[in-house]
Amino acid sequence: MPFASLLPLMPFLPSADDLAVVPIVANVGAAILPAIIGSLSSVAAVLFNPKALWRVCTTKPHIPILVVAAGVGLWFAVGWLMAPPAPNTGVASARVQTSGASSTDWTQVALAMLAAEERAKRAPPSEVAGAAAAPSASTAAAPAATAATAAPVEGQAMQYRGSFSRSAWDGGPAPTGLKVAWTYNEEQTMFLSSPLMRDGVVYGASAFLDPPNSYGAVVALDAATGALKWRTQDFTHDGKKRALMGFFSSPALSADGKSLLIGQGLHFDPNAHLVCLDTQTGAVRWTIASTLHIECSPAISGDLVVVGAGAIEDLVTKKAMGDTGHVIAARISTGEELWRFPMIDPESSPIIMGDLVIIGSGVNGAAVLALRTGTDAELKAKGQQRLAWSTPMPHPAVGSVTAYGDLVLIGIGNGDFVFAAKNPEGFVVALDRATGAVAWRVQMPDAVLGPIAVVGDVAIAPVRNGDLVALDLKAKGKVLWRLNDPKQRLSKKGGILAGPAFTGNLVYALSQDGFLGIFDATTGQQRERLYLNDRARPGELGLTLGSPMVAGGKVYLATETGGIVCLTGTP
Repeated sequence: MPFASLLPLMPFLPSADDLAVVPIVANVGAAILPAIIGSLSSVAAVLFNPKALWRVCTTKPHIPILVVAAGVGLWFAVGWLMAPPAPNTGVASARVQTSGASSTDWTQVALAMLAAEERAKRAPPSEVAGAAAAPSASTAAAPAATAATAAPVEGQAMQYRGSFSRSAWDGGPAPTGLKVAWTYNEEQTMFLSSPLMRDGVVYGASAFLDPPNSYGAVVALDAATGALKWRTQDFTHDGKKRALMGFFSSPALSADGKSLLIGQGLHFDPNAHLVCLDTQTGAVRWTIASTLHIECSPAISGDLVVVGAGAIEDLVTKKAMGDTGHVIAARISTGEELWRFPMIDPESSPIIMGDLVIIGSGVNGAAVLALRTGTDAELKAKGQQRLAWSTPMPHPAVGSVTAYGDLVLIGIGNGDFVFAAKNPEGFVVALDRATGAVAWRVQMPDAVLGPIAVVGDVAIAPVRNGDLVALDLKAKGKVLWRLNDPKQRLSKKGGILAGPAFTGNLVYALSQDGFLGIFDATTGQQRERLYLNDRARPGELGLTLGSPMVAGGKVYLATETGGIVCLTGTP
């Protein structure tokens, strides 16, 4: 996924409740400190005077009993406060949330970041298989991707956001007058990944932060009721049982609907895996190890799956600590690694068009690359290199790649998912898919981090500062409308980091602090707005990143603290 130098924060930030507790404990401690010192002095005076101690025990025996009881109680209280919470199994529940805001203790964030960096430096290298010169995987050529919807087509895979047009719409009714039908949530857990719905099942993934570690689970839910069908939180690799790491990557489905592919790990998680699960049971079919994390969402073509593993950067220098990144290709049916290509910070979710994988290079790379999909042996026989073309960008290219005819679109910028740049700037860039030549680019007021959604000849781009921008793709990205009026924006405090769902006449967008808005796709006029984060935990970190999906006449999405949500309305 696209994090670059910012998601270093995510995996190891204290939870919302932890952040709230720190200043309270500190203030109470300061207030009662003199009393504590005085009491301890009195106790010490008695303990070191045997006659006084004997007199107290014989004349007032209740005092030493109370002192012992208080000490035992204090011991257990400290142990309880210091013990980390354990992730719980989620329970589906229905609830509507309307408002909420809070702030983050950035001192605690900084301390967590430093601990995370030290952990990353100490992490042992993972055993990584070399590039395999295996028989060719089926790489059925992807269409030119002018498809308007994310509707599942028999014999085709379901990509991140449904299809490579990233519209997240199945071609059916687009509901308004939205109300929460059900939610699925887990205590103290964030949902950063975008859910996917197909054949009556919603697939999603979670992230639980317990610094310096992150944990995660993949779930399958009944799309009509939210009932849990299965939940997977661990797997076996090299004969050892391991817990799944937290998820930023979003799931994709194989063409036959039997395999769910997803990357694991948050930005400071080394030694993560590409994971393949059985969609019927949730059993992990196979995994492929990386020395890094896999935050991007997989691209699928036939029996081929491709992901990027992004670098772990030093928080101060922004330079990669160890491996700078690589792209992994595997056979879905067997889990066989087909090839691995070194690439700087490939956290952009890629697409596969014909025999090319097109993917963005993020921090320290700032480029868009096209890699040939054939095995090493096949490329050698043809006298070809893995790299087909590489086009430099003015900023890190961490946005997902979107297909439009013979062009590919990608968002770039100098901001990230946690911090805005001091002098923010971004672009939507269109490149020729065969050569990588820049066809046109449109400047944006801030970074474009979420996927760009395309229906027909119109694209909707999410902007970090809270803008939504509609572009005419036939007119080289001419701006049709933009939300530069603060009154029309989703949130005064939150930008738009997630990709929108686009149905041709409506746009569904999520702000980073948990507001969902519906906009008229012709004018940009806001039609509805509702709050979906947990009111008790209103998403202090601003990490609502799970893009909405419109399918079966309903809207499915995930927020930072509100869990996976299903909304219904009037078509």
